[in-house]
Amino acid sequence: MNTTEPAAILFDMDGTLVDSEKVWDVALNELAVREAGRRLSPAARQAMIGSTIPNSMRIMQDHLGLSATPDAGWLSDRVFELFAGGLIWRPGALELLGAVRAAGLPTALVTSTGRKLVEVALETLGRENFDVIVCGDEVAVPKPDPAPYLMAAELLGVPIEKCVAIEDSPTGLASAVASGAAVLAVPSELELPPTDGVHLRDSLVGVDPAFLAALLMRGLSPQGR
Repeated sequence: MNTTEPAAILFDMDGTLVDSEKVWDVALNELAVREAGRRLSPAARQAMIGSTIPNSMRIMQDHLGLSATPDAGWLSDRVFELFAGGLIWRPGALELLGAVRAAGLPTALVTSTGRKLVEVALETLGRENFDVIVCGDEVAVPKPDPAPYLMAAELLGVPIEKCVAIEDSPTGLASAVASGAAVLAVPSELELPPTDGVHLRDSLVGVDPAFLAALLMRGLSPQGR
């Protein structure tokens, strides 16, 4: 491997590679209506972006004033149904993933989503596109803790500081930054403020392996496009 190349590219899934947050929005609001007869507020829904199902259920319980935790199993089954219908790629994501694989760079999928749902999402994403997959229910501590990204680097056998992580949410961004990886942030559902050590970009359109290598090699500063 060329020493100027990243050791690996670590991709978040929801909102980064595929436009699945809209799918989650449908299922979460259906569950809220089922449990309490009303939809989630925008603030409550936004607090769930990039989070795990258990944490989202705690947010929903508090927001709706429920005496019991909402039915996480129902939510998982509903999202599974929606994922099975196919997911829409985020702009530039499919092209970037293809270019990274063509360049021979190791890849990992690092997501807060559980294994059951990731397995069906891989029908869209392509299992062959990832050397390692780290799911939200397979780590000791989920995002925003750095554990998922550190686990991905360990499984790939590469130093995290020579990896580039690509994220879209504040929760994922916090995880990637804390891990020590170089970070490319491409906001989806939520605005992302300039953050030290993070390159902020409107979309993945035009991003290629050379761009990712440049991110890793130069000192990063908050900037947009």
